[in-house]
Amino acid sequence: MKDGIKRLYGLKNIGIAYICCYIHFITEVICFYYLTRATKGVLNAWMIPFIYDGLAFVPQGVIGYAADRRPGMALTVPGFALMLLSLTVFGFMSASIYISLVLMCLGNALVHVDAAEATLKNSFGRLSHSAIFVSGGSFGVITGRVLAIYGVPVWFVLLMGVSVIPFIAASFGYEGTKESKARGFDYVKPGKSPLCAAAVAVAVVIIRGYMGYGIPTSWNKTLAQSVYMFVIMGLGKALGGILSDAFGIRKVAVASTLLAIPFLCLGDKLMFVSLIGVMFFSMTMSVTLAILVSVMSDTPGLAFGLTTIGLFLGTAPIFFVRLSKGADIAFISIMSAVCSLLLNRILKEPER
Repeated sequence: MKDGIKRLYGLKNIGIAYICCYIHFITEVICFYYLTRATKGVLNAWMIPFIYDGLAFVPQGVIGYAADRRPGMALTVPGFALMLLSLTVFGFMSASIYISLVLMCLGNALVHVDAAEATLKNSFGRLSHSAIFVSGGSFGVITGRVLAIYGVPVWFVLLMGVSVIPFIAASFGYEGTKESKARGFDYVKPGKSPLCAAAVAVAVVIIRGYMGYGIPTSWNKTLAQSVYMFVIMGLGKALGGILSDAFGIRKVAVASTLLAIPFLCLGDKLMFVSLIGVMFFSMTMSVTLAILVSVMSDTPGLAFGLTTIGLFLGTAPIFFVRLSKGADIAFISIMSAVCSLLLNRILKEPER
């Protein structure tokens, strides 16, 4: 325990994690404020979030690869410009919803890739940085929804978007941001095929993406309960990386995946039980990213992009097919066990 705490105190450049966490938070506030308002009272409203998921998530692989080839391009600047333009077009002009939607998706993709690369390149192989960065998204999603539901005007959200300017400027001060590689990631067992390790990581992301929508939560009937769920999800994402740095990535990955099963399956009508499962299930977010960067250290942007593509592949089926509650519970149990087995075979404990 003491050794783990000492390792956390010794984390370098942890400031970049909180800077990019805020950038990620505001990104999702803007996007989900927009999505919540854009889908209100619209016929076939499901098409808007489906298109959003595809256009925002899938291109991040290509954008990430391009950013790897030319590091230090500061994609957050044009990314936020596009998102704020999208919100302005949506809020103050009589243009087609799909014009603002495309702008929002492209801006989202640019910001995600740039902030993720800045975090990974300055983390020296530690998971806490990327875990803290990723956690900001969950808090942003629910904040954006709440602002839209309570009718907060567009200009206020635009001002929130402008608030990232000093954070973007601060991120430029970290030297690792301009490097071409993410150094220090070495979490895959020796002798394992890089392609196999990457496939395992993406498969776990796909399964986790589906589970994020497929978890039985009949208890979730109010806005306050949704807030609880997203807050716990964000805390779980952050804890996954922090605990991995303190106690070892394989222990945390396998234990959190297995511990999530009973709580998720038994928590359909019990909020507290379900939230414990959500926290455990969220803890593998930084683990899968660490696996990909371990075998793709020369292209961290592409590695991050593969996780977002995996998320789209996991969430896309939800728009077309929904399993029964019993089938969902069986799927969650089986797939969680499979994920824990795969992670145990791929991950190694880092040398201390």
